[in-house]
Amino acid sequence: MGAMTRHLLSDIDPRELERILRRSSETIFEPKLVESVRQIVEDVELRGDAAVCDALARFDGFDLHPEQLRVTPAQFDAAVASVPSAVVDAIRLAIANSRAFNERVLRHASWREEIGPGHMVGEAASPIDSAGLFVPSGKGSFPSVLVQIGTPAVVAGIRELTVVVPPMSGRDGAVDPAVLLVARELGIERVIRSNGPAGIAALAFGTEVFPRVSRVVGPGSPAVAAAQIRVQLYGCSTVMLFGPTESIVVADDSADPKIVAADVLNEAEHGGDSAALLVTPSVSLADAVDVEIDQQLGQLPEWRRDFARTAISHFGGAIITGDLEESAAFVNEYAPEHLLVATADPQEFASRIEHAAEILLGDTPFSAGNYVLGVPATLPTGGFARQASGVTARTFLKTSSIAQTTREALERLAPGIIALAEHEGFPAHAAALRARGLTGD
Repeated sequence: MGAMTRHLLSDIDPRELERILRRSSETIFEPKLVESVRQIVEDVELRGDAAVCDALARFDGFDLHPEQLRVTPAQFDAAVASVPSAVVDAIRLAIANSRAFNERVLRHASWREEIGPGHMVGEAASPIDSAGLFVPSGKGSFPSVLVQIGTPAVVAGIRELTVVVPPMSGRDGAVDPAVLLVARELGIERVIRSNGPAGIAALAFGTEVFPRVSRVVGPGSPAVAAAQIRVQLYGCSTVMLFGPTESIVVADDSADPKIVAADVLNEAEHGGDSAALLVTPSVSLADAVDVEIDQQLGQLPEWRRDFARTAISHFGGAIITGDLEESAAFVNEYAPEHLLVATADPQEFASRIEHAAEILLGDTPFSAGNYVLGVPATLPTGGFARQASGVTARTFLKTSSIAQTTREALERLAPGIIALAEHEGFPAHAAALRARGLTGD
């Protein structure tokens, strides 16, 4: 056996299966972490920007004063000018495709339809008033995250957007220039450097530097996810749950082991708390992929190699199933963030999937979805794909229901209205119909 942990699904110990299904969510809800995040959140509620600065010093090693937290226009200009032209072009392509996708989402967000003669119903979508966008920074440069969550927010029409991002390691408190470039391309002017959990708390409460926002969106570490869960107690909404990344590649004997190995490592290199799985009914394919993974691991930088090894051995690895039907059942139970289908008939296999935040078919790698396809790439993890979706313009909208009836339609509905009003003991409800000359008879 190579670097991948391997399990025969039919023989796996139930406790081990449960651990794999829980993956990183076990760290997000770990009691010591939850308590630590609670203390940070309550400290920010009590002391505001001073607590944010203390958290930056304690957890990130940066000594900043409150007036240094917000990125200045001069810092914006210097950072944006330093981004290589190839990265600038890639960011603009990614924004253009994400904008195109989300404009289509927005066009279908409001609707009206006559469901009976003279009986019209519908929804009118409008943006929430404000949002905070969290962009991680601890393990590298992630301008793609701001593309993924900022573009839908801008397309939705949110008037007040704030980006929170930790300073880059070893850069004297500087914010990632590529992230600032994305903000400028999107027209977002308020970017604040902060520790993750403290910054999320500051967005929930509002401080002198941080505006109070209605919703916080963005992926991050288990501590960041725990902070987003915590601030909901104070009326700031979030989207559940963007924790460490996870992926499943489903493949059969038609797949190229070299490509499958590359796709498994694609998401595995994110971090040791990530999960990267190969699910296949083919033992011979798993053997060949294992060999390829050993070779491809050697081509990664040491720190990414260490991340990947952990991701394919601790929460990840190879799951050997009896057939593709059992593979699909496992995927639905796991409810992955990212799913790539590399089978002889990917469309047919995808038709069996009910729970996956992203489904990529055939020769479409995870990295394409992460960067430039335009589809959502900030996606629910930890099994929350069973009940939540990726970030789109819809994430930043709310809807008002709309209805209108003609006199004739209301006459048809009156008996039901009056019957239910009287059954539930609300005479004024029934009176609203009788005042219009409708008796329900």
